[in-house]
Amino acid sequence: MNRPRNTPTSLKSPPSVGGPVLDAQLHLLDRQVIDVDGLPVTTVDDIELEGVEADLPISLGARAPVISALLTGPVLGTRIFGGRPPSSRLIRLPWHDVSAVDVTVRLGVRSESLSASWVERWVRDKIIRRIPGGKHDPD
Repeated sequence: MNRPRNTPTSLKSPPSVGGPVLDAQLHLLDRQVIDVDGLPVTTVDDIELEGVEADLPISLGARAPVISALLTGPVLGTRIFGGRPPSSRLIRLPWHDVSAVDVTVRLGVRSESLSASWVERWVRDKIIRRIPGGKHDPD
């Protein structure tokens, strides 16, 4: 078997990191966000990173970027027609409020303290409660 000359014989081990390694697309984006009481808040539409500049390549050996916030907001139109919503329209959920990441993203705070939950509250109060049986949990 002939190996090309420029192929390394062994790969360097990856640098150690201070926390869990997350694949943003796999573990975060489009995940349901749940508050400390188990109530739905929103979904993750984007993330905000520290330690990396936009549109610049990350140099070899540089520290890994760190998540500073989860972003949510009105992105349906931009997903359909393209583009990006203005950053002023996105709602930030600080990363320090996240308590766990698994099938859903769990927060360690109540949804009432977050501006991101207003849509869920509005739909619950204005639409769901008007449906017969919508005012209580099913038995």
